[in-house]
Amino acid sequence: MFESVQGLLDEHDAIQAQLGDPAVYADQRLARKLGRRSAQLNGIVEAYHKWHAIQDDLAAAKEMASEDPEFAAEVPELEAGLEKAAANLRRLLIPRDPDDARNVILEVKGGEGGDEAALFAGDLLRMYTRYAESRGWKTELISATESDLGGYKDVQMAVKGSSNDPAEGVYARLKFEGGVHRVQRVPVTESQGRIHTSAAGVLVLPEVDEPEELEINQNDLKIDVYRSSGPGGQSVNTTDSAVRITHLPTGIVVAMQNEKSQLQNREAGMRVLRARILAHQQEQIDAENSAQRKSQIRTMDRSERIRTYNYPENRIADHRTGYKAYNLDQVMNGDLEPVIQSAIEMDEQARLDAIGD
Repeated sequence: MFESVQGLLDEHDAIQAQLGDPAVYADQRLARKLGRRSAQLNGIVEAYHKWHAIQDDLAAAKEMASEDPEFAAEVPELEAGLEKAAANLRRLLIPRDPDDARNVILEVKGGEGGDEAALFAGDLLRMYTRYAESRGWKTELISATESDLGGYKDVQMAVKGSSNDPAEGVYARLKFEGGVHRVQRVPVTESQGRIHTSAAGVLVLPEVDEPEELEINQNDLKIDVYRSSGPGGQSVNTTDSAVRITHLPTGIVVAMQNEKSQLQNREAGMRVLRARILAHQQEQIDAENSAQRKSQIRTMDRSERIRTYNYPENRIADHRTGYKAYNLDQVMNGDLEPVIQSAIEMDEQARLDAIGD
């Protein structure tokens, strides 16, 4: 059992030796890569040693059971502990998403429902911001197109974590948020008190750590500049500071106008473009590996309806995992962990089942 662990133990030892060499830190990119891999392997190594220790204790207890009743009494407890340790190790050995340790660019876009959808998009952004704060992550507003009544027609926010452990990575936890979020409530614009249904789309993109990590040929880019506009379409700038970047090979388009200078908008646009290209590449890999795709419940587009937020009943329901709770007010205030955990557990179980098949 767990014969494959030895190779990971050897890899962990080799990485620790490299990290102990000061020369490695001259290449910060390599040092970060080794640090992330070390953090991922640390949990496996600790879990394996724990499982192995319990296995040894159980063997000793069984051997001494006939001579000492105290050892015999320990056997059932050790057997239960061994089963639990084995299950934990088995889950840690599930192949992880290669992007789990990355930071993310989170996009929220108002969908059907007009101004109410934009208001809901703003509520979702606030929910994610407060959830990030609860985990000690940093957030940065990259771009926002506000609606006339408040909220956002479209908004992009970067979320940054500090842990090298992929299991605690920002993308590892937020990747399940991609899809259509439906809200049922009485809009502020509704005078008759009728409940309306509207929606917002969420897109979660793993962010490229450094520009050099994903090389983009400048000849593959078409860059247009134009004047920024605000709510209602009025011009908010007298210079052509807004930038639209088109990646010709993929057709991906990014527009940026929040910064005052064309250079700043171009830099922000390239940041988002790299994230979208990285996500596009991963989608192609997933499509080629149908077994992996079926084992994951995350989505990188806004086409799948994943969750309903019912304000009159104070109810939140996730349609993929079956999670349901009546604490919507707390969830919208950032208490999102139980909802996300239900998605993580379902995804892990699907991956375990795929390995078993």
